[in-house]
Amino acid sequence: MLLTARTISKTHGLRTLFSGVSFTVLPGERIGFVGPNGAGKSTLLKLLAGDDKPDAGTITVAKGIRTVYVPQHDRFGTESDPPEAPDGSHDFHGHFPDVTGEDRSARHIVTAAALASGGTIHDVYEAEVLADSILVRLGFDEGHSLAPARSLSGGWRKRLSIARGLAAAGGEPDLLMLDEPTNHLDVEGIEWLEDFLRRTPGGRTNSASVFVTHDRQFLEGVATRIVELSAAYPDGTLSADGNYTDFLRRKDEFLSGQAKAQQALANQVRQDLAWLARGPQARRTKAKSRIESSYNRIDDLAELKNRNAAANAGAVRVDFTGTDRQTKKLIAAVEISKSLGGRKLFSDVTLALGVGDVLGLLGPNGSGKTTLIRVLTGELEPDSGYVKRSDPAPKVVVFSQHRKDFEPTTLLADALCPVSNQLRFRGQAMHITAWSRRFLFRDEQLQQPVGSLSGGELARIHIARIMLEPADVLVLDEPTNDLDIPTLEVLEEALEDFPGAVILVTHDRAMLGRLSTDILSLDGLGGARMMASLDQALASAKAARQAAAAAVRKQEGAKAAAAQAAQAASQAASGSASGAAGESAAPAAKAKPKKLTYNEQRELDAMEKNIAAAEARVAKAEAAVGDPAVIGDHVKMAAACKELETAHAQVETLFARWQELESRTK
Repeated sequence: MLLTARTISKTHGLRTLFSGVSFTVLPGERIGFVGPNGAGKSTLLKLLAGDDKPDAGTITVAKGIRTVYVPQHDRFGTESDPPEAPDGSHDFHGHFPDVTGEDRSARHIVTAAALASGGTIHDVYEAEVLADSILVRLGFDEGHSLAPARSLSGGWRKRLSIARGLAAAGGEPDLLMLDEPTNHLDVEGIEWLEDFLRRTPGGRTNSASVFVTHDRQFLEGVATRIVELSAAYPDGTLSADGNYTDFLRRKDEFLSGQAKAQQALANQVRQDLAWLARGPQARRTKAKSRIESSYNRIDDLAELKNRNAAANAGAVRVDFTGTDRQTKKLIAAVEISKSLGGRKLFSDVTLALGVGDVLGLLGPNGSGKTTLIRVLTGELEPDSGYVKRSDPAPKVVVFSQHRKDFEPTTLLADALCPVSNQLRFRGQAMHITAWSRRFLFRDEQLQQPVGSLSGGELARIHIARIMLEPADVLVLDEPTNDLDIPTLEVLEEALEDFPGAVILVTHDRAMLGRLSTDILSLDGLGGARMMASLDQALASAKAARQAAAAAVRKQEGAKAAAAQAAQAASQAASGSASGAAGESAAPAAKAKPKKLTYNEQRELDAMEKNIAAAEARVAKAEAAVGDPAVIGDHVKMAAACKELETAHAQVETLFARWQELESRTK
């Protein structure tokens, strides 16, 4: 057992976040924490990590356990580097530029964390070796390793936070705790994180992870156990082994049983109340214990009612307003292209948006999704091609991932309705109190500063603001960040009912798959392809990444072989010159690699042919993944994706073998 929490409680201000929470973390577990916004999930994770203390209860961590906590917000400017290695023998800053904070490179930051970890790290050189191994393991290439932290995208910053945490634990943590790790990750980054956690973060089968997330597909693919933190359950939590589907089934069974228990207990309490209402003379023959049992049942019923009320508290009511225009076609783009800073973002994009269309934009961070939106909505002009909009121009309302921050001291009431205590929604006057309740804010919160709200509560304010603006086209740029699962589901339903067009940028694969009528996939290299389904888009993107990686490996292999040949030629020339000079004392020759056997030589001779055949297999598999007949058949699509993965693996194996055999011929 790695960690045990017993009846822990925590209060924030005058509000109790949770009380009496108990659970354990076992070796090898991957635990997903879910729950409504404001339930205290992030606070609970801080308690487990030791960054805060519970008001009551105990948290026990097994002796010698190495834990890593990665908070929701990635910051690299608050900690300081150790001035030198623990033994004082090496000056740390002799190996890195004298920079601080987010101007430091990823390698600098991770090395500093490794050096500060102590343990088996004795000097700066060992810290560098550990840092390099962790960075490679997390997918960092040389460019990202040496880049300043401030220049990294959200996804690479998240990887850097995890790398720093791993280094602080000597590279092999027993327990990894992540708070909202998928926020700001693109789909490629989320898939990488899924693979990383499934392989176990410490590289050993007994490593465990605990993560807070609202990403349903992430929970489905990674979690071995899910714990929901909510006042709807006894002791504040419901734990279910398995993935998200297993959890939903267990939750439904539990809440149904709890509702039936309330009905049964209510019947008993009615009988108790009728009996208690009788006069003392009529009750004198009854045992005192029955009176006590009656009052206990009354208390139990009150507790059950509160829990079931919490379970049925409802969700945010989202309802986007259309302009009621009759135009069916709103935006059409014909062969548009755009470059920024000399880099091609997309080219030859042709699409049409009308009422009922939901265009999903998919692509890695920095691939140009936000720029494409600005071109479609008229903020930017395309470099080539043209965009035609309906007349009059469609009303566009944008929910940006770069949400306008409110001053922390702004009151919630002013953030929701800055003009007065009255607003108009769908032509009807509404008081600010009724409007705030629609978004699950308590009345007393209206006079609280927004700086005291959670990320999910801030996101709900932005949704409330854009709901007041009638729109023809809704642009939602990463709307899911910080929203809890019930709010995500309500948001999806509202978008399905919206009487206009939607442009949706999200890394929430569940939402993208449910809503999108078309998906435009940007590859980050200037290419863009319209896809019929999310499965096709994800498979195509993965195939492109694997092909690019294979090309890089092939190029690196060729360079390595050329370098070895040049080195061998140089050594031969040097040896000849030494012999001509009559040197009598030659240095000890290095042991030569074992020569190729007959079969190995035949294998090497056929290697180029085999690689060409394997690459042809990859091309055939890629064509199958893009075949409409395959796309429409889930069984065929799964088989095609598996074949593509196998084909890429074969190419990688052949290149590695080719490089090995080549090195032994020199």
